Amino acid sequence: MDNDKKKCGLYMRVSTEDQAREGFSLPEQKERLEAFCKFKGYEIIDYYQDAGISAKTGNHRPEFERLKEDIKSKKINTIISLKLDRITRSIYDWENLITFLDENDAYLDCANDEVNTTTANGKMISRLLMSVSQNEIERTSERTKIGMAGAIKQGHIPHKAPLGYKREDKKLVIDYSTKDVVVRIFNLYYEGYSYQKISNLFNEERVLGRENWRDATILSVLENEIYKGDFIHGKRTKHPTYYENVAPAIISKEMWEECQVQKKKNSRSYKRTLTYLYLQKLKCPKCNRILGGKATTKKNNNTYYYYYCNDCKIEFKEKVINDYFSQFIEELVQYDSVVNQFFLPMLKQKFDEPKEQLQKEIINQNNKLERIKKAYINGAFDVKEYKEEKHIVEKAITELENKLNETDTIEELKFTPKDILLKRDIDYINKLMLNKEYQERIKMWKYHTREEQADVIMRYVDDIELALVGKEVVVKQINFRESICKPCQELYDKGYIDTTKPMLLGNILGSVRFSNYLPEEEFGEIIMRLQQYYDVHFTEATYYLQKQMFYFNFVENNSAIVRVFPLEDYYKLDPDNKMETYRFGIIYIDGDDEFKVEDIENIEPYFNAIPDVNDMAVTYKKDGQVEIDVKPVKFSEENKE
Repeated sequence: MDNDKKKCGLYMRVSTEDQAREGFSLPEQKERLEAFCKFKGYEIIDYYQDAGISAKTGNHRPEFERLKEDIKSKKINTIISLKLDRITRSIYDWENLITFLDENDAYLDCANDEVNTTTANGKMISRLLMSVSQNEIERTSERTKIGMAGAIKQGHIPHKAPLGYKREDKKLVIDYSTKDVVVRIFNLYYEGYSYQKISNLFNEERVLGRENWRDATILSVLENEIYKGDFIHGKRTKHPTYYENVAPAIISKEMWEECQVQKKKNSRSYKRTLTYLYLQKLKCPKCNRILGGKATTKKNNNTYYYYYCNDCKIEFKEKVINDYFSQFIEELVQYDSVVNQFFLPMLKQKFDEPKEQLQKEIINQNNKLERIKKAYINGAFDVKEYKEEKHIVEKAITELENKLNETDTIEELKFTPKDILLKRDIDYINKLMLNKEYQERIKMWKYHTREEQADVIMRYVDDIELALVGKEVVVKQINFRESICKPCQELYDKGYIDTTKPMLLGNILGSVRFSNYLPEEEFGEIIMRLQQYYDVHFTEATYYLQKQMFYFNFVENNSAIVRVFPLEDYYKLDPDNKMETYRFGIIYIDGDDEFKVEDIENIEPYFNAIPDVNDMAVTYKKDGQVEIDVKPVKFSEENKE
């Protein structure tokens, strides 16, 4: 083909990465290509330029498609480009382009690559250059993925910060001005609200000053793993990558998973009509699938619940699980009422919303308010918009200040973890000394509604393992949630909570409350605070390892043990249990102590308060010697109370 017959289309392309790496901006490409055509004597018919688009396979390039259409219509017959990789970096796409050019009697000429498809040698060289170009893009992609993975693991999460978060030093951190909105979405959904109902409620309340809450917005929050601290990169691709614990969690993993289970069942207007205590907790002992639930109501209006597996034809009554659960459920309920319902929420608030973070966020919101005022003065928006934006920020400041005041109030209470142990001791003594009043105030498990029982089981139980004994289904093991029960174990290890163990008291099987080691000044303080309410006593016991026998020192044989605890830190002193004897402290009350309810002016503090450390007595008494042997026994079905 002669030069005077070449009607050229100049194709220019640049992506952000190309420009940063090679410095080939669109104007620079145009200037070089025009000089190249002038040197070759080519006629320039039109210009085609794609900005910010890579040459990867599958990317739509509008200008390149227009160029191909002009080739088909014979408007041009030659593509002029700076380099081959401006056209494509894929061998597959390149072979298709050569075929297209041959079919339309057209050509490609590159200014910098010596590529010219008018000859066989030119086509061969172009294929070699294309192989090198594709290898480079694949290596760049690998380096990008490695760099991205490292950044995500360091907490540099890509994309816009979601609701409840903001960025500090490029990392996601909790935004305390919006975090509670996220918590509320999950709580409402778990309680049975559909995402449509939540969005309508938020629009009615103008949450965060918005009236554009949509179903999709609520659903995107519920489905986002970032709220449990995890992140999925390439979530909608064929090969997503899951990263755990790369961001501060707003919601527990258990709550997040529970809401996903709820989502699978929840239609937009779904509401359960029956409450199954062990929903999603039971698996078939044969096929390991989640068991379904059903219920029947008899003529006496009593409802009976069952769990079943259709595939394995297994069915059993809920009572099978209830009977097993009953041996420790009251202890769990008492722990829940004292620790999780009262003390831990205060500790959690101090941990999740530290005072310095709240103060910092208040400063940020006040700065934001100043920026809004300046923007209004400079004419960025009208009076109505200014008032709306100002109201939103002022409301956020008010909420943060309220949280800060609550934190100050909690700090003023001077609450410490050993107050948990003190409250448990008081409850136990109330049960012994004020049993009638105790029963009236303490809600036993059997008096909880099914909804309340299901809530406790949901929060504490991970799953329940079942087994088949002949044709009968039996409970093999109950697995409690580690994230919920771990604080209980930590409190016990530190001596701030007790556990009940079966013991032989003389010849009578009973149970005794045990707690772990506390320094003398701490258990002494607890005893003296208890003495503000009751005439409690303290004595010592010796445990003989070889005999496996305790020897308690009581003044009266009808005394009631409140709690037993080691007087030394034997975990450190004797980790291998090689000592022959161990010293234990005993807190107890005498059965003959005079205590009359009618003599107490106000009984309520005995049940809903704990003695103030400032009002405690000065000393506690160690009593004399009366030996009663007490032997620990293993708890089993045969000797159960």
